[in-house]
Amino acid sequence: MVSAVLAASGGVKQVICISWGTKYGAPFINRLYAMVKRNITPPFTFTCFTDNRSDLNPEILCEDLPPLDVENMPVRTKGIWPKGRLWGPKLGNLSGPVLFLDLDLVIVGSLDSFFEVGGPDDVILSRNQTTPFERLGQTSLFRFPVGKLVPLQEKFRADPQGVADKYQFEQRFVTRNAPGGAKFFPRRWVLHFRQDCRWPFPLNYFLTPRLPADARVILFPRDFHPQFAVEGRFGLKGRAAPPLDHIRHMFDPERRRNRPLFRYLRHYIRPTPWVADHWRE
Repeated sequence: MVSAVLAASGGVKQVICISWGTKYGAPFINRLYAMVKRNITPPFTFTCFTDNRSDLNPEILCEDLPPLDVENMPVRTKGIWPKGRLWGPKLGNLSGPVLFLDLDLVIVGSLDSFFEVGGPDDVILSRNQTTPFERLGQTSLFRFPVGKLVPLQEKFRADPQGVADKYQFEQRFVTRNAPGGAKFFPRRWVLHFRQDCRWPFPLNYFLTPRLPADARVILFPRDFHPQFAVEGRFGLKGRAAPPLDHIRHMFDPERRRNRPLFRYLRHYIRPTPWVADHWRE
């Protein structure tokens, strides 16, 4: 039996992503498409809205970046506000519910259930695990009907800097302003690598980050790419090192980069092979 969500899109699971500039590009898009294809029951489509179609898998449906019509984007903000291009009245030839995925997440289980929760007119976000005392969604993975978020785009377009200053993150803006209110996918479906998979100090020196059995998608936000987990380095400026070497370097100011001692010790992960097993074409 086709769910009401799928019926609204002609029985097709519609997955989308967006890419602009040079930060990610074809390798991330192609990996994401491959992960979707391995973890979804057809029929489905995968559409990338992008300003550069070079080297993309020919099976990927490409569309130009939707217009946003904002002359001056917000500055000094933590939010990824260019995602607001997706809030317009049209998304290429798509209609009905679409599932948006960030380029740097890792799919580890079936995506089918993301098209079964709620109704076709609902805006449904993954839960933000970094703010447990705030009812906040995560727009690294969320589902919405094409055109439903037009009021958000209009509000943002009217005062981009003011909206960014008030809400800081685009996910908070979407959570607070989604027409009809935001709903959430089950908490354990979408997990945060550093919070839900990495072991706390001192177990992080002895145990490889775990993959919870009920996880379907693992998020890698704030410039912590899946490749860093594969290599066993904590972030963009981190270095992969055996546990004893990392501990020994706590007395080296250059390696610590002036971080407090406990923070330095806490920021360690062992190489994580299961990430490489899933994050591939």
